[in-house]
Amino acid sequence: MNNNNKNRPKVYATLPVLNESDNILRLYNDLKSQQSVHWQLVVCINQPESWWQHPEKTVICADNQKTLSMLKELQDERITIVDCCSPGKGWKGARHGVGWARKTAMDEAATMASPDDIMVTIDADTHYPPAFFVEIVNQLKCCPEAVALSAPYYHPLTGNEAIDRSVLRYEIYMRNYALNMLLIRNPYGFTAIGSGMACTMRNYRRVGGLTPKLSGEDFYFIQKLRKSGSIIIDLPVKVYPEARFSDRVYFGTGPAMIKGSQGNWSSYPIYHESSFDKLKQTYDSFETLYEHDIPTPMDDFIEQNFGLTHFWKTLRKNAASAATFVKSCQHRLDGLRILQFLKFDSSQLQETEEKRLLSFLSAHFPGFDAPGLPEPFYFSSCSVESLNRLRNFMVYHEEILQHQIKTL
Repeated sequence: MNNNNKNRPKVYATLPVLNESDNILRLYNDLKSQQSVHWQLVVCINQPESWWQHPEKTVICADNQKTLSMLKELQDERITIVDCCSPGKGWKGARHGVGWARKTAMDEAATMASPDDIMVTIDADTHYPPAFFVEIVNQLKCCPEAVALSAPYYHPLTGNEAIDRSVLRYEIYMRNYALNMLLIRNPYGFTAIGSGMACTMRNYRRVGGLTPKLSGEDFYFIQKLRKSGSIIIDLPVKVYPEARFSDRVYFGTGPAMIKGSQGNWSSYPIYHESSFDKLKQTYDSFETLYEHDIPTPMDDFIEQNFGLTHFWKTLRKNAASAATFVKSCQHRLDGLRILQFLKFDSSQLQETEEKRLLSFLSAHFPGFDAPGLPEPFYFSSCSVESLNRLRNFMVYHEEILQHQIKTL
């Protein structure tokens, strides 16, 4: 290790693995190619113990054993393996799934690391450029007030039309949400992606670690971190998750692509810009609401979910100051509630999703002329090439906003 590395924090890359033998060596080569950073891979290879007794699942058990052997054969002291897949060591009862696997790897890393070392969450099906770790270290060092980092992402296309069409439609949904949230400077305007989050070990321990979920553990984890401080959203490099149909988790990219390929995008709509305007107006009302109740555009949603009568009164009663009250409001109307509100509000609007998207982009990004899109434009009939140009236009402007804002 050179002298510069001695003064730099160690990066702990934490990895949940299930049925990933085809990807594990490529990922290992990505880690070996990382620049100027001392790293440790902590991998939890996992499956329910009961799968050994189910013929349709034993192929996954065998693949996990193959991954286990491959990693051991590397004989690299930078790899720590948590075996939750061998006979007698698999998950039992309700304790299973990617959330428990990611938590197990992260908690193991936390026992090994110093407070200033860095925890990075990664996935086996994602490509990491050589500068990924060093840029994370640099960004966290440059923004010591931030508690975590959310890396930008980009799904490479595969050449398979069904896969590419599905992942582009899903990513356009994600980009529309992100662009709207960034434009209104909402504190939850980061993207939660399990293959590209980072925080110091000190902050991981401070928030009590990751809460295990069957799916969406990345979303809940970075939301928990955001409630304790700001999130870095600007990074010079991206992560590149593989686009694939996958049902190993209950929601996320893989399940969305499966549902979408069957024509069902109801869980991933293009939210209307006016819904984000209502969200902003409500957030901007928090300081006034500390003094007294006023109507907000989210009242119907709040009443349905919390009971409007005592919502603001209860928060005021427990707040020692206006600043504490505003923070409490942000914590109650958090990223999860925002998504619920957007679905609630947008579902009452009649515009097509395609019109919503094109109207939003035309209004906010000068020069947008629906590049290469047919008229009329429909997701279902648009070519992959045109959808990709649309995705890339949105990526370009999202990165500009991320660079301007830097932290949320």
